[in-house]
Amino acid sequence: MKKFIVRDISWLSFNARVLQEAADKSNPLKERIRFLGIFSNNLDEFFRVRVATLSRMIEFGKKADLKMHLEKNPKKIMDQIQQIVLLQQNEFNRIWNEIVVELKKNQVFIKTESQLTLTQQRFVRSYFDSEVRGNIIPLMIESIPQFPNLRDKSIYLAVLMSSSTDAYQQKYAVLEIPTKVLTRFVLLPSSGNQINLILLEDVIRYNLKHIFAHMDFDLFESWIFKVTRDAEINLDNDINTDLIQKIEAGLKKRKKGKTVRLVYDCEMDVRLLNYLTKRLNLQNKDNFIPGKRIHNFRDFMDFPDVVPSKKSERKIIVHPDLKTTHRVTDVVLKKDVLLCFPYHSFDAIIDMLREAAMDDTVLSIQIMAYRLASNSKVMNALINAARNGKQVTVMLELRARFDEEANLGWKRILEEEGINVLLGIPDKKVHAKICVIKKKVANRSKKYGFISTGNLNEKTSKVYSDYCLLTSNAAIMADAENLFKYLEKPSENEALINQCKQIITCPHHLRNTMMDLIAFEIKQAKKKKHAEMILKMNSLSDETLIEQLYEAASHGVKVYLIVRGVFCMVTELPKMKHHINAISIVDEYLEHGRVFYFHHGGTEQMFISSADWMVRNLDHRVEATCPIQNKALIHQIKDILHIQLRDNVKARVLDHQLKNHYRTDDNKKKFRSQVEVMKYLNS
Repeated sequence: MKKFIVRDISWLSFNARVLQEAADKSNPLKERIRFLGIFSNNLDEFFRVRVATLSRMIEFGKKADLKMHLEKNPKKIMDQIQQIVLLQQNEFNRIWNEIVVELKKNQVFIKTESQLTLTQQRFVRSYFDSEVRGNIIPLMIESIPQFPNLRDKSIYLAVLMSSSTDAYQQKYAVLEIPTKVLTRFVLLPSSGNQINLILLEDVIRYNLKHIFAHMDFDLFESWIFKVTRDAEINLDNDINTDLIQKIEAGLKKRKKGKTVRLVYDCEMDVRLLNYLTKRLNLQNKDNFIPGKRIHNFRDFMDFPDVVPSKKSERKIIVHPDLKTTHRVTDVVLKKDVLLCFPYHSFDAIIDMLREAAMDDTVLSIQIMAYRLASNSKVMNALINAARNGKQVTVMLELRARFDEEANLGWKRILEEEGINVLLGIPDKKVHAKICVIKKKVANRSKKYGFISTGNLNEKTSKVYSDYCLLTSNAAIMADAENLFKYLEKPSENEALINQCKQIITCPHHLRNTMMDLIAFEIKQAKKKKHAEMILKMNSLSDETLIEQLYEAASHGVKVYLIVRGVFCMVTELPKMKHHINAISIVDEYLEHGRVFYFHHGGTEQMFISSADWMVRNLDHRVEATCPIQNKALIHQIKDILHIQLRDNVKARVLDHQLKNHYRTDDNKKKFRSQVEVMKYLNS
């Protein structure tokens, strides 16, 4: 039996769990549709990044940078990916067909251009003229010497025009569906209790004869397709080139990146498909994914609210320590507060920053940001702080994948407000989420702030499950301040990282610290003492740490793992005294928080972290792992971990077979961890 599961194959197994949620009839219909959208969006990113990387490795052969990619046989992995993706596509189509039937039972109909009533035809014609026509530009692709640069987050309509009087007269055209400016879902006039929708591409299909009225054709056929491009931005080591210029150049290259996948309607005319393939410079070895009529299901994450849905059992809770106070700051200066998103309101973070912005005794605010909301209340609070005379520093990671453009925009806005913007380290992304606020109290400096496992994004905080520690602990805040000094002058201040007494950093210390903590549990097990760890993270692929976990299991340490995504371990090996208990929870909220718990001979060690156990996090990013020192908070996090380990509704067993079997217990009543965590925090 192999000791490691290939990372990319494991990731596809994770996306299969998302697809399971779409198939689960116990989920509300709109939720099932949303999970189809999430699956589609995930797969797009997988091809843009991982498959593109494998393609480059195949192309470069032995010259590929194997230090960054542990896959030993990229061609074999690529073949496996193709097989798995095609099987998943078939399952996707089956689920969608099932959902369409359910929609009809609820009197919701998605109509095509050929199914419209006379009233609906008139509406579609009028809607096209008033809203759509000005937003489309037909490309006569046979007349263009250089094939147009097709965007990889868009869908296109490939059109075959022909004449009923001359079989030899044919022409091809391509139109981009303008979903960036218009809704994908158009509500049609309906009668009775019916709700009729038409997709934007079908509005265009209905009007093809009007779009091309000036041409001598009377027959029109059309099929949807989309391309996926290599999305990696490779920053060279030219120290004379400004980082911002590099990223801006990289963004331009991304838009022209190599095509790594063509997804198309399987009914597409073969000659037109072959023509597109040739003009896109695709070969037989590339990824061709035949599908049905509809593509870019990522838009279906925002499916109209037209189907009955179960009232969610979850609701946002105001943290009990913050219920009876007007100021978050006053509480944090007295005690540590642990926020558990999305159960607790993210407003506490915004309120603390707004209070600091208006507090005469606050001198400075330092914050690290990775991904932000489009109209970020966090950034708006910091802008107000700067306007109120505070010294504000923002570490803004310009290389946050697919958020580079947005973060460049924030950089310009912040600098216009006089805010000091740090851009990190050339060869390492800054992924930590830390805030330090310094104020003057009775002629003494006092620091407080937070360390979070998740992004400072009020939008995603409503669906991402994360932890955020609000604290004024002097040692933690001193370490956090050292991290900022390091980021301001990395070459001069690297020694400050080694002075951190509480925060464990990447790429410097986390792997070794975790190795030591696991080794301690192994020593306890050898002495026949209680030895246990519970590790929760998004991804586990680092081979060094996996080997150490194997060693722990072979000596009888109880190892419990909660891993949402990539999982490269094998949980059952002959030498193990206890099989490793590993589950993945995929539910309404995205499990995003990283938590590391060690029994440690009874002196329990608990950490929250921004880092997964992956090479990229441990060796190529600046990450922060923070100890939880308050015994009540340790107890609370441990309780939540145990609730998650008891899940028998949304938990899947992780094993080398990648079957994603739901973990069920016929002798016990259903126990859904996200519902139970909400009850626990609300009790």
